[in-house]
Amino acid sequence: MAGTARRDRRSARVPVYTYVPDPVLPPVSVLRLDPAAFHRKQPGEHTHDFPGLAYFERGGGSLRSGNREWLVEAGDLYVIAPGDVMGMGETAGLEHAGGIAVFFTQDALGPDRPGAFLSWRAHPLLFPFVGGAATGALRLKVPEADRAGWLARVRAIEAELADRRDGYRQAVLAHLVLLLVGVSRLATDVVGDLRLNDESLLAEVFTVIERRYRGRLSLSDVARAVNLSPGYLTTTVRRMTGRTVQDWIAERRMTEARRLLAESDLGVSEVGRMVGFTDPGYFARSFRRMHGLTPRGWRSAGGAPRRPD
Repeated sequence: MAGTARRDRRSARVPVYTYVPDPVLPPVSVLRLDPAAFHRKQPGEHTHDFPGLAYFERGGGSLRSGNREWLVEAGDLYVIAPGDVMGMGETAGLEHAGGIAVFFTQDALGPDRPGAFLSWRAHPLLFPFVGGAATGALRLKVPEADRAGWLARVRAIEAELADRRDGYRQAVLAHLVLLLVGVSRLATDVVGDLRLNDESLLAEVFTVIERRYRGRLSLSDVARAVNLSPGYLTTTVRRMTGRTVQDWIAERRMTEARRLLAESDLGVSEVGRMVGFTDPGYFARSFRRMHGLTPRGWRSAGGAPRRPD
């Protein structure tokens, strides 16, 4: 994975990769899918807690996601949702394939980014990703006439991240938006009126989290709200998304905490209280465990406004 992502072993079924944001860099990463990369490490089954795109300019081998296996062909675009389980297919490895992948977090879409995963259905740039958690990645085909331009967009993101010239952060995010516009246009006819397996349950879970993450909220609270046992709810949500209910609560709280630290002058303790932490010390420890920096360190590294607590 790219430098801002690490492997997370919290899932018992398959490895889960989680995105570790850097306060200085935009929350976007690019990974080359070339013979050298596949020779170094053949990727086994794994999943991500963030969305991604994998575009192949050269075919070869096969990929498996959910209950489907695809032969990889030139022009293939895989829209990978949080929770999709990805792996090598049974047809010879991917050493002869070639492409490039882009990973990002919803923070990249600015202040209008949606909260709960299933609310992405209503977002003009994120709706193609909602088909993943229960059914496997969405496979699209980039028309041959558009492939050079598509690859140029992704390489523009890669170049900006590598060169880091003045304004590169804004350039990366702008290129990402253009890329997602292209994905949405390709997906419009394919996704249509897509319905997820057990969508209503996930919708209830994320609605409860969205409504109550600013206060005291536990797995038992969510389970009680959706009339299920904590054990059954944990198993179901992990199977469908690759993460636990507690993981999603923590992620929602930290997403809002990052936003408040970057966009407001609220004190760190106040930020913690606003996202459900009554103990400032526990908030600081939790933030550092997820981000590798304290909330103050994050704010300082990102150059956000601050005031004393």
